[in-house]
Amino acid sequence: MRTIVYAVLTAVAVLMADVSLAAIKKGPVKPSEVPPTAASKPTPAKPIASKPSPTKPAVSKPLPAKPVASKPTPAAKPSPSKPAVSKPSPAKPSLSKPVASKPAPSAKPSPAKPAAKPGVGHHASPSVGHHTPPGAHHAPPPPPAPVNAFRRAPYVGALALDAKTGRVLFCDGADRLARPASVTKLMTALLVLEDVKAGRYGLDAPVSAGPMALLMEPSVIGFFEGKPPHPVAWSVDTLLYALMIRSANDAAVALAEHSAGSLEAFVLRMNKRAKSLGMDHTVYYNPNGLPPNAAKRYPWKSFNVTTCFDQAKLAREIVLRHPELLRYTSRKTWTMPNGQSIINHNNVMRMDKWKIINPDGTEAVDGLKTGYIDAGGSSVVLTGQRYGRRAIVVVLGSDSRDLRDAHARSLMSDALSAL
Repeated sequence: MRTIVYAVLTAVAVLMADVSLAAIKKGPVKPSEVPPTAASKPTPAKPIASKPSPTKPAVSKPLPAKPVASKPTPAAKPSPSKPAVSKPSPAKPSLSKPVASKPAPSAKPSPAKPAAKPGVGHHASPSVGHHTPPGAHHAPPPPPAPVNAFRRAPYVGALALDAKTGRVLFCDGADRLARPASVTKLMTALLVLEDVKAGRYGLDAPVSAGPMALLMEPSVIGFFEGKPPHPVAWSVDTLLYALMIRSANDAAVALAEHSAGSLEAFVLRMNKRAKSLGMDHTVYYNPNGLPPNAAKRYPWKSFNVTTCFDQAKLAREIVLRHPELLRYTSRKTWTMPNGQSIINHNNVMRMDKWKIINPDGTEAVDGLKTGYIDAGGSSVVLTGQRYGRRAIVVVLGSDSRDLRDAHARSLMSDALSAL
């Protein structure tokens, strides 16, 4: 009996072990598949072992991966999003297209940059597309082409003042250096008149031309007459008219040599007299204002220089202490002893369109001197009076004669009204 019981228990234990093994292989067991009791017949579980559940092929046989290998899944095919990688999506053109279709303005060379043409007044610039190495810096842009500091529009400097008191009525650049050209002849005439007053020679003294005077370029008065030409001498008086009206360069040199014995000695006197008048920024190199000219073999190597303030001091000295000079500067025309007619270059005094007429019908302007050289522009020193009051106007270095005359006339008209 004991043996039978032992055999039954052993069979039950084996059956339970098989069921447990089948459950492990099968996975979680549904409640409906679990035997109701341990004493239940083991046969219901046998079909589970002999006839696996539909999921058994997934356990005993690999998952159907073969169809995956033979028939690629849609994931194995090129992804539909691949065009988005090679072809920008519709949202991206705004990032890439504007650069190609609308180049930035800076990418186009500016047509206004003359630096693209290496040449006058500019340094050659890097070519388009040149990149500056890290840490390197381009040179600063070159300065503009130099401008002639002695010839400007409307002028280098201008000044108007009361001749008697020296009160300044207008001032613009009056301390700038300028090249006075033939305005220089005011100092030459002053020194000659001072010689006459000192009794060194008279107005009727004859003056002949030396070799240097004959070298002078126009304007000239000439020191030869007749056929064949022969040298002539002119009086000091005649040469002063030629100096102030015709602006004769040969007359200036002839008077200088007659007065001081040599050109160099006379120029020393000019500079000494300028210093005595307080003309501290004036330097004379010749008595007529001509520029250096190596071809003509002139002895001077520099331009005469002055300022409006300095020329106003000279003009005041003339009109207040040597008014007889106005006898020469106030003539619009004059006839030489040989019948040659000369015309004054002072347009504000001579030409109807520039004249200033006082309320009493008299003409206001009665001197002094004009000047012009290409390297120094047009200049003038004017004087005029109204009701016994006299004004002085200086305009130096105008870019043109018309600019000079227009500004000089305007300044003189305003100055006479302000006196």
